[in-house]
Amino acid sequence: AVVSTQSTGEEEEEEEEEFLEIFEKLEGELDELEHEEHEEHDDEEEEDEKIHEILEDLEEELDEFEHKEHVGHEEEEEEEEEIHEIFEELEEELDELEHEEHEEYEEEEEEEEEEEEEEEDE
Repeated sequence: AVVSTQSTGEEEEEEEEEFLEIFEKLEGELDELEHEEHEEHDDEEEEDEKIHEILEDLEEELDEFEHKEHVGHEEEEEEEEEIHEIFEELEEELDELEHEEHEEYEEEEEEEEEEEEEEEDE
């Protein structure tokens, strides 16, 4: 009977050792998983920060583009106004030139008529 108790005690010790080994192994795996999870969380935070920075950059670029577009539109309107003014000035100059040309034509006609009359009188 003494022998069987000793073997049972040894079996219990072996079982305890096995249990401790399994427990330590599981504990190590759990630590490893927690470490990996922590690293993944850090990576996710880093990715989130990068995405946030990219979004901020895109917002700034969009704001700059909208500003340039607005300024460009204003400049375009100013240029159109300037072109319109120049066109009006050119029309006025053309009208003046046509008027002067018409007056010169009338003067030439009058001179020709006077010359003809003078020739007829002679």
